[in-house]
Formats: sequence, structure tokens, C-alpha cells
Amino acid sequence: MRSSLLRTFTVLIGLAAAPALAQAPSPATPPAATKPPASAPSAPSAAPSAAPSKMDAKMDAKTNPKTETKAELIDINSATAEELSRLKGIGEARSAAIVKGRPYRGKDELVRKKILPESVYAGIKDQIIAKQK
Repeated sequence: MRSSLLRTFTVLIGLAAAPALAQAPSPATPPAATKPPASAPSAPSAAPSAAPSKMDAKMDAKTNPKTETKAELIDINSATAEELSRLKGIGEARSAAIVKGRPYRGKDELVRKKILPESVYAGIKDQIIAKQK
């Protein structure tokens, strides 16, 4: 009786401790990771006037495509069937189904309402938007 009670107690303690043991602490960052930020300030001090102009050019290159992409988004709540049919994977039937299923709260409703398959939606999700009136 005593050994059975001891085994039961041991099993219960093991089960109670298992979640705590399963959560390992995150490893400390290696000391090598702290060295690159220390050397980074020395590079800009060597040529301070050249670095901002390069950074400005990079920022302009990054922001221009984003604004162009935003301008090219097609609103699925207001676009014509002809505009929708220009999208890859969208023909006359699917564009008519999109128009018929309006209004949409979000562009992912095209998949939830089973108007478009997931594969077609994945191809056009960056080109469409569902604006609210």
C-alpha cells in the first residue's frame, strides 16, 4: 500500500512539473551580436555627407513603388466587371460573381463566400482592395 501511494505521488509530481520543464528560457544573445552595432557608428563618421544622400535615394526608391502600388489597387466594391476581368485568373464569370456578391467588408471575403478559389485569390490579393463607403 505504501509503495503504491509513493508511486502515485511521484507520478503526480512528475505531471505537475512537466509543463514547467517544457518551457525553456530563451537563450542569451551571443557576445558577437553586440560587436556589429559598436562598429556601425564608425562607418558613418568616416563619410557623413555621402551616407544621407545614399539613404535618401534608397528611401525614395522604396517609397515610390509603394505609392504606385497603392494607386493601382482595384476596389472590388466599385470596379466594373471589365476592370476585374483584367486581373490574372479572373474571367467574365468570376468578375460577374464578384459584382453580384457586393458589398465586401474585406477582400478575403472573396474566398470566404467561395467566389474565388484560394489559389486565384493568392495571385491577386496584392492588387485588390475592399474600400468601405
